Amino acid sequence: MTKEELNELLQTDENFRIERTASTSNMDKFQEAICAFSNDLPGSGKKGYLLIGVNDDGSVSGLKVDDALVKKISGIRSDGNILPLPVMSTEKVETEKGDVLAVAVTPSLFTPVRYRGRVFVRIGPRKDIASAEEERILTERNAAHLATFDVMPCREATLDDIDTDIIKQQYFPQAIDTETLETDTRSFTEQMASLRLYNKQYDCPTMAAIILFGKQPKYFMPGCYVQYVHFEGTTKAGKIINEKEFKGGLTTLLPRLESFVADAIVTQRPEEISLLREKTVTNYPGGALRELLMNACMHRDYQSNTPIRLYQFDNRIEIMNAGGLYGEARPENFPHVNAYRNPIVAEAMKVMKYVNMFNRGISRVQEYLQTNGSKPAHFNVNKLTVFEVVVMDANVTALERTHDELRTKLAQLDDNFKIRVKSLICNINSDYYSARELQLRMNSAQTPLELRTSSARYFMVHILKPAIELGWIAPLYADTPHHPKQKYKLTELGITMKVILSEENHEI
Repeated sequence: MTKEELNELLQTDENFRIERTASTSNMDKFQEAICAFSNDLPGSGKKGYLLIGVNDDGSVSGLKVDDALVKKISGIRSDGNILPLPVMSTEKVETEKGDVLAVAVTPSLFTPVRYRGRVFVRIGPRKDIASAEEERILTERNAAHLATFDVMPCREATLDDIDTDIIKQQYFPQAIDTETLETDTRSFTEQMASLRLYNKQYDCPTMAAIILFGKQPKYFMPGCYVQYVHFEGTTKAGKIINEKEFKGGLTTLLPRLESFVADAIVTQRPEEISLLREKTVTNYPGGALRELLMNACMHRDYQSNTPIRLYQFDNRIEIMNAGGLYGEARPENFPHVNAYRNPIVAEAMKVMKYVNMFNRGISRVQEYLQTNGSKPAHFNVNKLTVFEVVVMDANVTALERTHDELRTKLAQLDDNFKIRVKSLICNINSDYYSARELQLRMNSAQTPLELRTSSARYFMVHILKPAIELGWIAPLYADTPHHPKQKYKLTELGITMKVILSEENHEI
């Protein structure tokens, strides 16, 4: 925006396209204005402008716009409080009297747009909550812009095909402001139509209603379910250990799927850090799998006959859903640019708390995995017809990391000690042994004659003690090193080192 364009807006009286404010902290006011501009009640098709840093009389207030304010206002677009997401841009314009932050809002094709469940519109220079008649106008206007599959009418379906109790008791109270809902005298189908769940022209539910609240969505969309398969090994050629199919509307399917992931897929086990400390190791962080499955249900192509695939292998989980990147999203800008193939489904999932914030899913997944010590998720975004993500088992990742650390440690050890400790570890199992028994096993045929020792003290000081310090062997009575019945056994690290030495046959 040039200074000349800004001056033209400043000199124009406030109307349905312009709102001025000197405040920088009234976020409710800002979001209500953006919501109202998105609804464009007059149907002008022209952008609306929120001018921050401008007094009511059109004069610049002297505001200094910093990066924090720009980020704060820009964040309105994706925080999920305004649904469907507004199309808006923010721009800082510097003038001699101060800065102005100009927010340009493009009228939405999917009206009515709501801010925290309320529909705001502009009537001349005034902003207000839409009346029932004004909301009806916005709903009918939306019907002329059927652009996505989920807002299309499901002409074979009737109200009997959806769970109306969930809509009335759970969805409406969260999607529509309480005061508005209590005073709403419209019929149930008109209320559904205002949320794009019902098509009045064909007198039937929309595809979004079937996807979200349908009793048998698979009847209308054969691929509308989640297929879980657990394969033995690391390929699909392995034996099938478990198989399950999750069907029904998302409002009933997602809770069952979430419980299944928590109970049947995510596992935890204690891992010894030292003699007195343990940590809990989780194979897959539940939050990451939940986020990925919610995204798969939200973004998939429901016109495809292919279900969402949740495949589990010994070392990884693969999640694949029909439909590649959509709209403006491209492999080169993923995951920074996002577009919604199913905006009504996405809106409902946000309202019902299945997703928390738009355009943050991928970064949240990677944060969960990093915290868990897992490898980052790998997203295959180059396929045209499917979207695939692979998550590695953290136990496998930890084992690989442990192997690398042990190989590094082994390479740093004295050659004579390496030969002796190899003979020691490879000749014992997970039983307890006395120091004398360990010494005899170290003096096996694997150890050259010149490196064997008959000195118990030499063995204790130069072989057993360093092996304990390395964490490969642990005493039975750790608090009493000279206990008369003291014995020793391999630790988890020692067992891993034995595997490395056995598999790789180190020349040491």
